Amino acid sequence: QVQLIESGGGLVQAGGSLRLSCAASGRTFSNYAMGWFRQAPGKEREFVAGISRIGDSTLYRDSVKGRFTISRDNAKDTMYLQMNSLKPEDTAAYYCAAAPSTINVPEIRRSRYNSWGQGTQVTVSS
Repeated sequence: QVQLIESGGGLVQAGGSLRLSCAASGRTFSNYAMGWFRQAPGKEREFVAGISRIGDSTLYRDSVKGRFTISRDNAKDTMYLQMNSLKPEDTAAYYCAAAPSTINVPEIRRSRYNSWGQGTQVTVSS
């Protein structure tokens, strides 16, 4: 498994922006499809965005399309989530995750991810 550490969460007003980072170590980063998930209190953990091994293909949940951008830098073993036009309903703990993959496609299935970070809190005030 790969070790993952998120950073960049915080408190922001509605309409504001945040950039989350996920630093990976322990395995070859480019062997993994990567993803961001989030979990609000009392709710299931849900897929937010995913990116392929070399970063040329991405997937987003409908509610964040056009506002969030996932990216990765394989030379730095780091993944990012740029979040713009934040809404109160985006408030959640955000987790990065890694899915071992032999093909270059994003992964949406939570069950395929076998490494998880500890989470970073994002709070959007109205």
